[in-house]
Amino acid sequence: MTLNTPQRPDQSPYGDGMPPDPRDLLGMLAKSAWQAVLVAGLVALALGCMVLAWPKATLVVVGILFGLYLLMTGVLQLVAAFGTHASTALRVMAFISGVLCVLLGLLCFRSALESVLLLALWIGIGWLFRGITQTMAALSDPDMPARGWQIFAGVISLLAGVVLMTSPLTSVAVLTVLTGCWLVAVGIVEVFTALRIRHHLRSLG
Repeated sequence: MTLNTPQRPDQSPYGDGMPPDPRDLLGMLAKSAWQAVLVAGLVALALGCMVLAWPKATLVVVGILFGLYLLMTGVLQLVAAFGTHASTALRVMAFISGVLCVLLGLLCFRSALESVLLLALWIGIGWLFRGITQTMAALSDPDMPARGWQIFAGVISLLAGVVLMTSPLTSVAVLTVLTGCWLVAVGIVEVFTALRIRHHLRSLG
């Protein structure tokens, strides 16, 4: 006959291992959260300071990365042109697009100035088409939510694309400085947010 031994107060019904306390898990998650926000803020602050301190070097690095992106895109499109079962017209278009991307990528490595120029034109064309598309969509749909703001944003994007295409080097330099200022502002806000989260957790015990 088996005797039921009384359970000690410090003994867990789940065996030797005690089940995790939900409060401990929440505390660990909260601690990881404010640390992650702090690290993200410090990284953004450091990048913003670097961009503002060395804007020309930043443009060179961005131009090289853009060249790598074009090379990778071109190679993938060439592989797709020779390896897919699409129609002949689509394969020819993929081949032409891949060759152009590879040539433009190699051109980026030829000169830092050319890479920055291509990057500015690339961004300008993208903003131009996005602005036209957004403005036309908002004008053609009277029931679109925030229709006025959509039209305003589309016109601003269109004008920004035109400015980048007409004076690419100056516009990219200004855009780089603005990006640096934005990174610094975001970094400061995130650092203060992390400190506030930490202070709130300490006040809760």
